[in-house]
Order: sequence, then C-alpha cells, then structure tokens
Amino acid sequence: MGKPTGFMEYPRKTVPYREEIERLGDYGEIYTEPSEDRLKRQGARCMDCGVPFCQSDTGCPIDNLIPEWNDLVYRGRWREAFERLHKTNNFPEFTGRVCPAPCEGACVLGINNPAVTIKNIENAIIDRGFEEGWVQPTIPENRSGKTVAIVGSGPAGLAAAEQLNAADYTVTVYEREDRIGGLLMYGIPNMKLEKKLIDRRVELMRVAGVEFVTGTDIGKDVAPQKLQEDFDAVLFATGATIPRDLPVPGRELNGIHFAMEFLTEHTRSLLDSSLENGNFISAKGKNVVVIGGGDTGTDCIGTALRHDCSSMVNLELMPQPPKDRAADNPWPQWPLIMRTDYGHEESIKKFGADPRCYALVTKEFIDDGNGNVAGLKTMRVKWMNVDGRMQMIEVPGSEQMFDADLVLLAMGFLGPETYISEPLEIDLDGRGNYKAEHGQYETSVPGVFAAGDCRRGQSLVVWGINEGRGAARAIDEYLNGVSILPAPGLTLGTATG
Repeated sequence: MGKPTGFMEYPRKTVPYREEIERLGDYGEIYTEPSEDRLKRQGARCMDCGVPFCQSDTGCPIDNLIPEWNDLVYRGRWREAFERLHKTNNFPEFTGRVCPAPCEGACVLGINNPAVTIKNIENAIIDRGFEEGWVQPTIPENRSGKTVAIVGSGPAGLAAAEQLNAADYTVTVYEREDRIGGLLMYGIPNMKLEKKLIDRRVELMRVAGVEFVTGTDIGKDVAPQKLQEDFDAVLFATGATIPRDLPVPGRELNGIHFAMEFLTEHTRSLLDSSLENGNFISAKGKNVVVIGGGDTGTDCIGTALRHDCSSMVNLELMPQPPKDRAADNPWPQWPLIMRTDYGHEESIKKFGADPRCYALVTKEFIDDGNGNVAGLKTMRVKWMNVDGRMQMIEVPGSEQMFDADLVLLAMGFLGPETYISEPLEIDLDGRGNYKAEHGQYETSVPGVFAAGDCRRGQSLVVWGINEGRGAARAIDEYLNGVSILPAPGLTLGTATG
C-alpha cells in the first residue's frame, strides 16, 4: 500500500491547527485546509503490512479499510477512496474530527516511527466527498412495513437509524434535546465539530426517510411501553449521562458545575443567539479550575479560554504520562503517553504555562463567605502497586490551595439514567449499564435493544458507530429472521451517489 519506500522518504506531518491567538478569537473549527500534496505523501507512508493492525481489533472499531484508502489518496483516486471509506463508516466527517484515532496507535509504522496521519486523510476524503457532491441520501425503493423506534440521536442512534433505513425499515428517532445529535451536538464544542456538519448529515437522513422527533423525553413525556406498542422494535441509544461527582466538603457551593452542563448551555446559547442571550455559564474574568483530564476536560479549557477567563488550572488525579511508551504499554496497545491537545496549547499561549497539575486529589472547596466557591484545597498523591493493584496514597504535608471562581467537573460518566428502563424492568449489568451482549444487543426485554454508551459504558464516538451498526443488524435479524445488513466493518446502500 502507498509507495513502497514512502515511510522511509517522508516524515509524519499532520494538518496543522489554526494559530492559537487566531482561533481563541472565535468559535470556528480549529482546523486548517489540508494540502493535497501533503496528504498524498502521508498516504504514501502507509506500509505494505502483512497484517494491517490499524483496522484490527486493537485499531479501528469499525474496521475502516485504511490501507486501501491511504493508497487511493496517494494515487489521486479520491472518488474511490471516498467509496471505500463510506463502506464502513456512516459518519467519517465526525470521526475525522473528534476521534482520538486508535488506528494510529496501532499503525505498524508506529513500532519505531511516527504513525501515518490516518485521521487527517479520513477527514480530507469525506470533506472532498461533500464538496464534489458524492454524498447523496440512500432512499429505499420499497418499505418493509415494519417500524423501529430509536431513543437517542448520538452516534449510536444515528448509525443504527441510517443502517435500518437502508434496509427498508421505517425509523423514528426520538431526542429529548431541542436538536438532533446527542453528544455530537452538545457534548463536543463547535471548535472541534461545527454543528452545521451534523445538520447536513441529519438532513440527508431525513430526505432518505428517517423521521426525527426532538423535545420528547421518553420515560417522562412518553411512556416507553407506548413505544413497545407502536413499533415492532425499540433501540435505546441514550448514552452514559450520569456524571461522576466529587462529594467533598463545599460541593454545594455556587460556581461548581458538571462539564456537560457548562458545555451544553454554552453551545445552545451559541447556536440560538451567538451567546447574546446570556443563557450560559460564563467564565469571563474568572479563575477557572477544570478537574479531570481527557477530551471533555480539554473542551472545557478551550471554551473557558474563549470566554476570556482570568486564569486556568487543570487538575488531574493520575501522574503525568511518559513522553514515550512505557515498558508495560507495548505496541499495538493504545499509547498512554503525554499529549498536548488544542485547549492545552491555547492555555499555554494565553497564560504562558501548561495548565495541567498532576497527581492531585481535591479535598475541599472553599466558601467565599456568601455561598460561592472561592478556591479549593488539594493534596498530592502517589500511585503505588500494592498486591498487584495500583493504589493512591496521599502525601502528608502536601496541601495546596488554588483560587477558583468557577470549577468544572470533567471526571467522566457512571452510566445511563434509568428512568427510561425502569418501567420496562430492563436488567442492568454490574456497572449500571443496560445488560445486553455485544453483537446481540437485545436486552432482557424481547424486542428492546441497547447500543452505545448506555450498554458499554462511556466510550468513543467511533465505538458508538460500531454499536449502532451492530444493533441495526441484530434488529434486522430479530424482525426478519436473517439480516441483509453487514456486521460492523461492511455496509449496505452507502451514500455514494
């Protein structure tokens, strides 16, 4: 694949972000337009691997045909590259922007050299596909007469809807928010994923025959039993929406918010009024502390910086990762290494220092005397292997204080809200997720399926697509006895015009 000697001739060069100062002045996407020559050279770096781990179980969860479209981009055969990409990925314009790229972590070239820029190439292929008009709705010629209700319009729900619609089912997607997209719409800020891209894809699905119902909270506005009565099958793709809390003294103080509350209100106000209505949690002029790393923490940093906060601190419980793979983290595992994401870059540019402070545990929030948070108290911790398990040990005398007018809790999610599943008496697993076997997706209630984060726990957008595609196949088998839909990795009736 690619040029046989390309990996020796060309270094890894990613498509750069816009300059920090420029992008801090707006809410537009952080990306720049890629050079076609650069993308071709990066495609040329793809090796003729005996086993392409990039699309294996340690790489891409939807088995993207990565070496094939890398080679096609190198050869300038963009239409074919687009067709290969859309065979496995319903929404490459989403994953090409927000996926952390486990494919690159598993790239064979990454054993001793920087990996191929797979994510950049994927994004360029689909963007070109839209520009050239290659992406068209797949409108079924006939309908089976069978109906499916999908609750939740995140990546799992949307992927399932598109697959089932292509297989002739009449699909209705219910979303409790005012806009379709779930995590994609309100959990990821505009800087990483412009919402017009979601609207564009949803409109294609609507033209293809998928019905979308917003502002309807199943379990509150409509009884889930009603969906059982009205539809032949029901899929829950509601996400893992219970945030992990921090129950320490002072947690009740004003100015302490969950990350999703902060990000959702910001994005809604941005879309409704360009923030003119003021219906969001503002970080302007405030000392901001973000507790928790990961993508959500970074998104909170980037959003607060654009509000023009006065200072930024990001507290992480775990120790600082190494620059390179540790001995116990070999290829092709996901590399647990030090990364500096867009929000960190912007904070360094604005304040002159990396905002991250590692191996700190929050012990208490400090009251300003009027019921508002004014700071927090932390202690340093050491992580030690005790009887084969890593345990956190607090370091005596290591107390540290941080000023904080706004604290954002970005510590992950515990599982799905159960008010929708309790009326149906759906079984939960030991972690509080809907109990349904991967590959089968049917819950303890016949005809009711679950997919995505509500089934597997907090995960990646690309895993949501994997599970949505898999659940669509399982529903097709349930309703039809046999499925014409492929397992994740291959597709039917892809939107290639």
